[in-house]
Amino acid sequence: MIKTGGKQERVEQGQTLSVELLGRAEGDEVEFQPILLVDGDTVLAKREQLASAKVSARVVGESAGPKVRGFKYKPKARARRRWGHRQHYTVIEITAITA
Repeated sequence: MIKTGGKQERVEQGQTLSVELLGRAEGDEVEFQPILLVDGDTVLAKREQLASAKVSARVVGESAGPKVRGFKYKPKARARRRWGHRQHYTVIEITAITA
């Protein structure tokens, strides 16, 4: 389990996932500090145990999430506002998890 962009994600080796923009080029290597590491019966959760652990990933590209549409309307005032937003993400592939 890693923490990135204010969110926690459960990851496995070979998994591809979208995280908030990292500002890295395609093909770059990225390392994350795990917050929980489970390997069969072994569970590492304390800060001292996780000091040497790391999760390596490779940037695959970028993607955009679903479009969110918003609308404000005030009756009798001819006030209306419509907007849209589409969040951008970095797509990464987990290459290695080392304890």
